[in-house]
Amino acid sequence: MISLDDIREEMKKRLELDNKLHHVEVHASSVDEALADAAVQLDVRSDSLEYEVIERGSDGFLGIGKKPWKLKIYQDPATIVKKTEGQTGAVASVEGGVEEEKIEEKDGLFYIRHFGSSIKLKVIPPVGNGRPIDEKEVLDMIKRPDTESFDAELIHKYIQNGTDGDYQTVGIYAHVSAADSMFTVDIAKDMMSATIVVDAPAQSGSDLTAEQIRVSLKNQGVLAGINMDRINEFVDNPVYGTPYEVAHAVMPQDGHDSYLEYRFITDESQMGSIEDVESGVIDYKKNNKIQNVVEGQVLAVKILATRGVGGKTIDGHYLEAKNGKDIPIQLGQNAEFDRDGVTVRATKSGQVLLVNGKITVEPILNLDAVNIKSGNVDFLGTVIIKGNVEDGFDVKASGDIDIGGTVGKSCIQADGNIILHQGVFGKNEGSIKCGKSLWAKFIQEMTVDVEENLIATDSLMNCNITAMKNIVVYGKKAQITGGNLFATEEICARTVGSPGGGATTTLTVGVDPRAKKRLDELLEMQSKLTMELENLQLEIDNLENIKKTRKKLPVEKENRLTADNSRKEQIIEENRGLTKEINELQEHLRSLKAIGRVKVEGTTYPGTKIYVRDALDEVQTEVSSCTFFYENTMAQRGKYEPPQLDVSKGPEGYN
Repeated sequence: MISLDDIREEMKKRLELDNKLHHVEVHASSVDEALADAAVQLDVRSDSLEYEVIERGSDGFLGIGKKPWKLKIYQDPATIVKKTEGQTGAVASVEGGVEEEKIEEKDGLFYIRHFGSSIKLKVIPPVGNGRPIDEKEVLDMIKRPDTESFDAELIHKYIQNGTDGDYQTVGIYAHVSAADSMFTVDIAKDMMSATIVVDAPAQSGSDLTAEQIRVSLKNQGVLAGINMDRINEFVDNPVYGTPYEVAHAVMPQDGHDSYLEYRFITDESQMGSIEDVESGVIDYKKNNKIQNVVEGQVLAVKILATRGVGGKTIDGHYLEAKNGKDIPIQLGQNAEFDRDGVTVRATKSGQVLLVNGKITVEPILNLDAVNIKSGNVDFLGTVIIKGNVEDGFDVKASGDIDIGGTVGKSCIQADGNIILHQGVFGKNEGSIKCGKSLWAKFIQEMTVDVEENLIATDSLMNCNITAMKNIVVYGKKAQITGGNLFATEEICARTVGSPGGGATTTLTVGVDPRAKKRLDELLEMQSKLTMELENLQLEIDNLENIKKTRKKLPVEKENRLTADNSRKEQIIEENRGLTKEINELQEHLRSLKAIGRVKVEGTTYPGTKIYVRDALDEVQTEVSSCTFFYENTMAQRGKYEPPQLDVSKGPEGYN
C-alpha cells in the first residue's frame, strides 16, 4: 500500500527534477531547425529534447503568408536523471556500461566573499590524499575589522563536508553600499562577445555576485551565449581592472560531407614485417602486406552527410550553418554497397586494395617472387608467382597457385590446383598440399599430399607422395626414382627405380593412401604397447612373487607395484581402442572397389616394390613395358596399357 510519505517523497523527487529542467522558446521556419537551435542553447543533443507547440508554422503560398513555428523546447527528464547519476562518481560509457571515474588527488579549496551584508563561504573538500583546508586560515580571513558576527560551528561543518559548490552564509559584517564593487558591460559591435570590467570593492563593500552579472547582461540585451562557468570562475577568482569575457556567440557548426569509414588498413606505411612481442625480433618472413577478405565481408561503411547546427549571436540572431553534402562514392571491382546503401561488402574473396581511391578486391595476387621482400604469402584467392619461391618461404592460397620459377624447401598449400612450371628442390624439408591436382616438371625430396592427381613431365625423385586418384609421369624421361608413392587408382611412368638399385622405390596402388598410412601408424603404436605390456607383466610377476615370499613389500616397491598395475590397465584400454580402429580401417580397405594399377611404359628396375592392394610384387629382374595389377588375390603382370588419365588437357582453366 502506498503511504502518504511515499507520495510526498515521489513529489519531492519530481519537484527537484522540474527545477533542473531548462526550457527555451524558439521561433524557426521548421521544427527541425527549432530543435537544432534549442540544442545549441541548452548544450544538449537534439535527440534528448522534447517540445510543445505554441504556434504552428505555415509555408504559405509561393512564400506569401509564411508563418514561423513557435515552440517551447526543454530537455527530456530521463536524460537529466542519467546526467545526474553520471556526476555521482560513475560515468556512463558509450555502450551503456558504467565506468568508474578515475580518482585524482586535489587539495581542498575555500572562498570567502561578502555579498550584501552577509559573509559567504564556499568550500570544496580535498580529493584523495589532497591537502585538507586549514580551519584557522579560514577564521583568520573572516575576522576582519568590519565583521560583526560569524558561526564557528557552521564554518567547521562546512570545512568538513563542503558546501555543494554554492556560497553559504556563515556571518554578517558592517556593509557600506558606497564601497561596493562596480562593473561595466562592453558588448562587441558584431554582437559576438560581451566582456565586463570590474573595480574591486573598498573596505566593507560587497563583492560582485554571479546573479548581478547575469541580470546586467540580460538587461543589456544579451540573450544567448552567457557563460555561467566563466562568471562563477570570476566570482571565485576575480580579475579587477581587466576586460573579462562572460558571453560569447554560439558559433554555428557546419555539417560534414559523406565519406567512407574504412574497415581495412589504407596506409601502406602501417603494413610490413611483424615484430615478435616476446623477443622483440622482427620476423621478415611474416608480414601484413596482404589484406585478405572473404566474400560478404564488410570493407567500409558510408558515413552520411550531417546537417549543420546553427549558432546565435549574443543578442539572439541566428547564425546559419552549412549542411554537409552527399558525395557520390565509386567502388572498384568485386565491391558493392549492401541493401542499406551504406555498407560496402566484398563480392569475392581476395586482397582488398585502394586503387585510384576506389575500394577493389583482387581475387588474384601477382608476385614477382617469394623471398625476403615479399615474406610468406597467405592469400584468399589465386596466387601467380613469376619467379622462384626461395628456401624457407611459404605460400598458402585458398584458390590456385601458379609458380613460374623453381621452389626450394618451402611449404606450398592450395585449396585448388598447383601448377609448377619448373621444378621443386625440397631437400627433405619442404612439403606440398594440394586441394585438387598438382602439375610440375620435376619434384625432388619433397613430401606431397594431393586430393586428386599428380602429373609430372620429367621426374619424381626420393619423394613421399600421396594422391587420392592418379600419379602420372610422362615425357622423355618420365622417371620415378626412390621414395614412397601412394595412389588410389594408377601410377604411370616410363621408368621406375634405378639401374644400380641404390634407391628403394615403393609404389602402392588400390588402397586409400591415408587409411593405409593411418593403419601403419596404428599397427606400430600397438606393437610398442604390446612390448611395453610384456615388460610390465614381467616386473609385476617378479614383485608379486617377492610379496608372496616375504608377505610384505617395502613401501617403495609397493608403490611401484601399484603404479605398474595402473599402467597395465591403461595399456589394455588403449589397446582396445587401437584394435577397434585397426579393424575398421582394415574393413574399409577390403571394401574398396578401386583395383589399382601400376603402368610402366619402359623399364622397371630390380629393387622396386609394388603393392597392389595387399599383394606385394617385388621386382627381382628388369621388366619392360608392363602393367602391374591385382587379380585372384595375387599381384599379376600384363601387357603395358596407356594411362587412363588424359594429361593433354592440362589443369582446368589453363592451356
